[in-house]
Amino acid sequence: MGLFFVLGLMFEGTAEVSIVFMTLQHGVTFPAADAEEQATESKFLYYYGIRDLATVFFYMLMTIIIHATIQEYVLDKITRRRQFPKAKQSRFNESGQFSVFYLVSCIWGTFILVSENCLSDPALLWRARDMMTFQMKFFYISQLAYWFHAFPELYFRRIKNQDLPRQVVHIGLHLFHIEGAYLLYLNHLGLVLLMMHYFVEFLSHLCDLFYFKDEKYQKEVSLWAIVFILGRLVTLIASVISVGFYLAGGKNGNPDAFTGNVNVLAAKIAVLSSSCAIQAYITWNLFNDELQRWMEEDAPLQAPGMKKKRTKGRSSRKGTENGVVPS
Repeated sequence: MGLFFVLGLMFEGTAEVSIVFMTLQHGVTFPAADAEEQATESKFLYYYGIRDLATVFFYMLMTIIIHATIQEYVLDKITRRRQFPKAKQSRFNESGQFSVFYLVSCIWGTFILVSENCLSDPALLWRARDMMTFQMKFFYISQLAYWFHAFPELYFRRIKNQDLPRQVVHIGLHLFHIEGAYLLYLNHLGLVLLMMHYFVEFLSHLCDLFYFKDEKYQKEVSLWAIVFILGRLVTLIASVISVGFYLAGGKNGNPDAFTGNVNVLAAKIAVLSSSCAIQAYITWNLFNDELQRWMEEDAPLQAPGMKKKRTKGRSSRKGTENGVVPS
């Protein structure tokens, strides 16, 4: 379907429609003064609008194509070579896809933070602005496209019914927080929190890939659990400090998300409570996953003992015939 939008650029009647899907919308040109040369130059910034849905839809289709390409030409070749069982193959594919996504997002997000001087000016974290740069908006559009594409992927991956609610909640939480940062113009704060979250998740899936390759890396997986907890704490502290400074230093006013004025108590409480809730939910899932993994490792150790008991019972029955023990 994405090919139809590309072909639409070739015809004058459909080019305008295709551009709405393929390029970023809602851009505004601002004159910017150069302090050194006292000259003016144009600066193109963006805000969000209803046409962003079309752009997200197009890049969701592109994400599906990239996902299928990585699956067919990289992950499937590895699974055929390693001859994983079905259960382990599904988890390997999931970890492989997420590892690529988290790594690319971390590199891309770090580049944006450096180029927009967010590291040298931490006040940008709690300062809401009603405009975004091209790279910032394109990053959020791409993130929304990826997590929306995860819903149809659940069908193609044939997720078990008992695992489906957990997967849907996992995707929904990411969409909720990315959309919240995007709509409230808390772009820099959302980007920093995403980078910390993605980096910890990248280490998680990277450890899983090593574990699938060789189970002797179990110690590294256990060490990652400590890093995971530390990452959750750092993310929570960063969000509390950022919103806390923003709450203490900002002036309250009438809430207006379209102008970037979300400096009201209700918005700040919502940001903090949602951040705390997702950290608690992710940590709870970690405990459940680790417990399930330990139970799976203990199962093969208990199986031989049960087998011996069964064989012993069969031999005693075999020694009797019609209730009489042969002499």
